[in-house]
Amino acid sequence: MTTPQRIAIVGGHGKVALQLIPILVGRGKHVVPLARSEEQLLELAAMGAHPRRLDIENASAEDFAAAFEGCDAVVFAAGGGPDGDIERKRTVDLEGSTKSIEGAQKAGISRFVQVSAIGVDNPLPEDTEPVWKAYVEAKRDADTALRDSGLDWTILRPGGLTDDAPTGLVTLAPEVERSSVPRADVAHVIADSLDQPTSIGQQWELISGETPIVRALRPAAEG
Repeated sequence: MTTPQRIAIVGGHGKVALQLIPILVGRGKHVVPLARSEEQLLELAAMGAHPRRLDIENASAEDFAAAFEGCDAVVFAAGGGPDGDIERKRTVDLEGSTKSIEGAQKAGISRFVQVSAIGVDNPLPEDTEPVWKAYVEAKRDADTALRDSGLDWTILRPGGLTDDAPTGLVTLAPEVERSSVPRADVAHVIADSLDQPTSIGQQWELISGETPIVRALRPAAEG
């Protein structure tokens, strides 16, 4: 299997995507981040990417497929965040993912990496705050949809995201203790997962640790 060279990023102006784009561009990839505003598109183009306009919440699966044209992998890095509007957990975190999955299928793209969140399969307490409950359920259901899609998927479930400088050191496994991780390290794990066919069909939780990323991916893939 050849590694993807033309990569679409849904949520292309998000905080993880802004860390990911320079890594992929630096590796010689053709990066297609999707964003909805002209200002965002101009900023992304200045980073050496080839952005395309897409409004996640209002676009159809056909619109996603058109935005993915010519790409050979999709990274879903969009999110309405754990705070704020309950409705956006459905329209961004869940439906944004399911429309991306359908769009990839329509566009003939098999490789799909999704950024989820740690612990979303765990049962929620009865008194869980409604916005957090909606967020967790949206991420959980999006992951289920991707696992059932027939695509060559990888699901990454980072812990609490920070804006700290990257360390290049992580803990990566199907389940890990809840902790935090810099977005920059998450971006490097995404990039390395795209280059590692052994990451296909893997779902990992991800926090800061003591193992270099490439080395962490190998034993994680071996189970």
